[in-house]
Amino acid sequence: MPFKPNPMSLDPVSRPKVSDQVYAALHAQIVDLSLPPGTRMSELDVARAVGVSRQPVRDAFYRLAQQGFVDIQPQRATSVSPISVERVMQARFVRTAVEVETIKAASRKVTEADLQRLRETLEQQVAAVNNDEKSRFHALDDGFHQEICMISGHSYAWQIISENKAHLDRARLLSLSFNLEQTLEEHLRIMTALEESNPEECEKRMRRHLSRLVEEIGRIQQENPSYFSV
Repeated sequence: MPFKPNPMSLDPVSRPKVSDQVYAALHAQIVDLSLPPGTRMSELDVARAVGVSRQPVRDAFYRLAQQGFVDIQPQRATSVSPISVERVMQARFVRTAVEVETIKAASRKVTEADLQRLRETLEQQVAAVNNDEKSRFHALDDGFHQEICMISGHSYAWQIISENKAHLDRARLLSLSFNLEQTLEEHLRIMTALEESNPEECEKRMRRHLSRLVEEIGRIQQENPSYFSV
């Protein structure tokens, strides 16, 4: 007998709220530094720019403030929050804890087809480095790590990482001004360990890769002092 849903028991499928769309647009621009720390924004200006009323912008600002991305001061313009080293380190800790487990699992399951997809991503990363395309490299970097999560059989791991890495991403993007080649080299070493199906070496290389930001954060702050909280 075919399933017949009770219309009284199911909520109608709705389109994304306007406030969700405004939030997503602002969040993306804050994370990729299109809206750098200190940028001042008003509800009215944002509402006019995207063609909506002020209420969904107010809702988006509140949500961003709850996540630590904007500072709201009554009677004054809202501003993009400075980068918090504490939040960056917390996000790095969560990401490392998840990814060292996923790569160990991936090393035991990886197929030749999986390896070929990773090689293609790395080839694109090489091209991005050669052309000094930092934003493209950043996207390909995420793609490389996401693919490893998928190979592990724990695709939900990438969702957990994505939900926790936004503060980390702002610092990562700034670090690409001086470490594109090193990041690529570390990806190649991780790839070699995966090709060898060596869980211990995969864990070691991934942990080293994700811990490098701890060593670099001082330089990132020194080169971008206005972007960080005191």
